[in-house]
Amino acid sequence: MSLYVAYVMVGLAIAMPVGAITVEMTKQGLKNGFMHGWAVGIGGMTIDVLLIVALYFGLAQFLSLPFIQMPLWIIGAVFLFMLAYDSIKNADKDITLAGEKVEKSLFTTYRNGLIVAVSPGNLVFWVSVFGTVLADSYKGDSPNQFLIVAFGILSGILLHDIGLLTIVSLTRKVMNQQMIKWASIVAGILLLGFGCYFIFEFYVDVKSML
Repeated sequence: MSLYVAYVMVGLAIAMPVGAITVEMTKQGLKNGFMHGWAVGIGGMTIDVLLIVALYFGLAQFLSLPFIQMPLWIIGAVFLFMLAYDSIKNADKDITLAGEKVEKSLFTTYRNGLIVAVSPGNLVFWVSVFGTVLADSYKGDSPNQFLIVAFGILSGILLHDIGLLTIVSLTRKVMNQQMIKWASIVAGILLLGFGCYFIFEFYVDVKSML
């Protein structure tokens, strides 16, 4: 039990820094409520679970290969640029104030979570950081320890998402449409910044290979 609790704390610490998924969760939570923000988080956690499975079966080593990572930087940047453009262009659209019926599909926001999570930043993070933590916990004679650690980390991320979206939902109740519109524009600018960072990392990788 102590091992599980310890890695719940690790999951919380990992989820605290603001990243592209956090930005998208907050934006959707403000525009369409708790469930839509959480759908983004669940989309991100879907990729996390798949990566845990890959680590468990020893497949994640392929993600660390340069010729696989480099195209992912560009693909991730393109996806983030698309989300940023949509966030800024449609900042005043699809806004549902507290108490109003939400028309937007949960699947759409879940898909956005998947898109953001399938980025080299997330994949490399899992391979380099999570990979080390989870690999150290995996022992041939006790594979259950690996599962406890993985479940603890995922639980920590889930607690972070619920806590964040609870705050966002409460904040949303006192925000008008204009305030939510500007929040969406800011979110788009942040996503654009993450996309530019991915391009920079691609440039660094290419330069290091020359």
